[in-house]
Formats: sequence, structure tokens, C-alpha cells
Amino acid sequence: MSTRQTSGEPEPTIEGLADLVAPMIAGEKPKIAWRIGTEHEKFVYRRADRAAPSYDEPGGIRDILLSLKEFGWEPIEENGNVIAMKGEDGTVSLEPAGQLELSGAPLVNLHQTCAETGRHLTQVKEIGERFGIGFLGLGMWPDKTREELPVMPKGRYKIMMNHMPRVGTMGLDMMLRTCTIQVNLDYSSEADMVKKFRVGLALQPLATALFANSPFTQGKPNGYLSYRSHIWSDTDPQRTGMLPFVFEDGFGYERWAQYMLDVPMYFVFRDGKYIDAAGLSFRDFMEGKLDALPGERPTPSDWWDHLSTAFPEVRLKSFLEMRGADGGPWSRICALPAFWVGLMYDENSLEAAWELVKDWTMEEREQLRNEAPHQGLKTRIPGGRSLQDLGREVLAIAHAGLAARGQLNASGDNETGFLETLDEIVKSGKVPAERLLDAYAAEWGEDTGHVYKYSL
Repeated sequence: MSTRQTSGEPEPTIEGLADLVAPMIAGEKPKIAWRIGTEHEKFVYRRADRAAPSYDEPGGIRDILLSLKEFGWEPIEENGNVIAMKGEDGTVSLEPAGQLELSGAPLVNLHQTCAETGRHLTQVKEIGERFGIGFLGLGMWPDKTREELPVMPKGRYKIMMNHMPRVGTMGLDMMLRTCTIQVNLDYSSEADMVKKFRVGLALQPLATALFANSPFTQGKPNGYLSYRSHIWSDTDPQRTGMLPFVFEDGFGYERWAQYMLDVPMYFVFRDGKYIDAAGLSFRDFMEGKLDALPGERPTPSDWWDHLSTAFPEVRLKSFLEMRGADGGPWSRICALPAFWVGLMYDENSLEAAWELVKDWTMEEREQLRNEAPHQGLKTRIPGGRSLQDLGREVLAIAHAGLAARGQLNASGDNETGFLETLDEIVKSGKVPAERLLDAYAAEWGEDTGHVYKYSL
């Protein structure tokens, strides 16, 4: 989740629809300026007892963050608490239960993206060795209850945790017990954004299957391959899902703004503090009728904050976020941006991907989204084939798209090598969660404690 920073400069108020679509229009870039922003989260645990460390214990989350100063990172504070570190490689921030997230810098190619990921993991692991801390790349805590987990001192999280149980049964699990990999991508125009949004949304179930890595809950198999993805099905229906309107004629910036106006608010940030506005209407805020701030009207920063509080499978701000993948190891952190860049950043590949999915009905898309977390690559797609079959075609398109980009490293390699881990998954038909379940049933002796062997 995003880390709020303020410039201290006064802001104008939002007057109407033109101000609401301004961030999306401002996001338009020529192809030469397109960048790749990769985000990835991981669980933090004490090696001695595998417990999640609290924020302020010795060697806990605060100490881990502050230790990043050794590598040139600078702290970001909220109410006197360090909640993030900012540096050349982006921002390292806290998720609600102390999961660490790197929101990477916008980079030109996947070689840079993967190098950035490697630097970050090297740094946190060096710090972890000092404090007896390990990092785990999974989509969900394999053995922790909600009650066993700490809560970080961020104002927005307190508001969200109070609100989540009012609107769904699994919102607290989403906040406290999950980790993901995401990639942020650019677009050149409204029409380009629309096609990328539609392709991304239609193919999220394939990404969910390929990266499925959360088969355990509280020490036992949970019946899913990506329980993290399943959790979103009952987190908050007003801000999640497959968004049928995206595939309707006329979808664009204005329609997205109208959708976001209908997403209930969480908070307003004023004078360094988060004010609870959970469940209130941004439309009322536009008219100066927000109960939490009577008479005040929103600023562009308020709107930007609000844009970060919807959680569909693809999200639009001034870029597109692909949000369907479970957390995982270094190779899959590199593979997710490779997958989407290969499909989205070459016109021929984008068109070929759209041809594969454009005739699916909304009912078929919803069914795929609901079944992929459970069945993985065995999920049936429209026409009777499987997601494994679709995966072969989509990966071939992604390979072609990356080859066409011609982004080479110092050894003369293009970016297609970052897809190798996904090629292997599709070839075998086994997603990462199925390999974990096989190990659980055999050499682990049904003890999920062995999963810590797979620490990052």
C-alpha cells in the first residue's frame, strides 16, 4: 500500500470531473518513456521461533528499516514512527503486520528491474543475519493466525482494520496474512490504456495460477493453490473484483473516475494524521458535505489517496497496476514484470493477447477468476481447453514481445530469459503451490514448518 508524503505546499480544491481525470491524462507517455515499476512483499520472521517481530522490539521492524540507512536509504516518518525508507531503488514500506514491501523505481528494462530486486534482497538479508531475522516469499502466512501477528503503527491501517469486518469476512486476512508481487505499467493514450486494462483484467486468472503460492493456512492445506487470491472474493465487494464495466463500450478515464467516486472512502489525511472517513462518499466530499470534515472540499492529494483504496485485479491511477500474483522468490519477482511487459509493451503482442480473450463473456471471465485460485492451470477456459493450454500461447506471445523490445544486457542477452521460470511451470503443469503440497505430503511429513527452508 502507498506511503503518504506531503510537500507542505497549499493545494487547490477539486472542482469537477476534469480534475478527477487529470491524473490519468497526466499518466500518458510516449512509448520511449514507458517504464516498469515492480512491487513485491515478503514476510518477516524471527529465526529462533519463527514468530513475526513487532515494530519496536529490539531487532524488530523499526530496527530493520533504520538499518537500511547503511545502504543510503532515508526514513519517512508518521507521528514520530519510521514507516518507510526512501532511496534510489524506490521505497521500502510496511504492510499492516510488518510485511516488507519494495515499491521499486520506474525502470527502463527488466535487466534493471531484476538487478534492483537483487540489491534489495541482498540488503535486507544482510540486515536480517545481524538480527536473527528471515524473510519468506509466499502468498500467505503458512502457519500464523491473525491474533499471532503484530500491527504496524500507521494511521490508515487502524482505520482500515476497524472497517474491514463491516464489509467482508476476510479483509483482515488480506491485510495481515498475505503478500503479493505487482507490476506498474504505462500507456500512451486513453485507447492504449483501455486495451491494456482489458487484456490485463482478462488474463489475471492466468497470472494467479502461474504464481499460485499460498496453499497453507494455520499449518494445514487450505484447499486452494492461491488462497491469497481467494481472500479477495470476500474482502469488500465495493472495491474488488473483475469490473464488468471495463469491457463495455465507452470505458475510459471518465468511467473509471465515476467508478472511484462510488467506491466508499477510508480516510482523509490532514496535518500529518489520518481522519476516519470509512464508508463515506467522495461525492459528498466534492460538495463539501463530508461528515468527517464539514465544509471542506477535496484536493488532488485526497483524490490520489482515494485512488489507492480500490483493490480490483487491475487498478488505474496514472499507470496500470497488475495485481493478480502471490508473493514468491527472486526468480518469480523478476518473472511477473517480464510476463506483463512482454504482453503490454509491444503493439503486436498486445493485439495478439487481445485476440485470445476478446470474445469471452463476462460470466466466463468471472468463472475463471473464481476457479483459478483453486484449480490453477487445470482451470477450464472458454472453448474447453485449460489455463495450461492458454499459458503456452500467452507465454509465446510474451516471448515475442520481449524479443521485439531488443533490450539487451551487457552480455547481449535480451529480456526473454526472465520468463524461463514460467515456461517451466506451464510445461510441467504444476504451479508452485502444488510443489509445496507434494513436499508437505511426502518429505515434510505434513509439517509446514519445513516451508521455512524456502526463505528468500
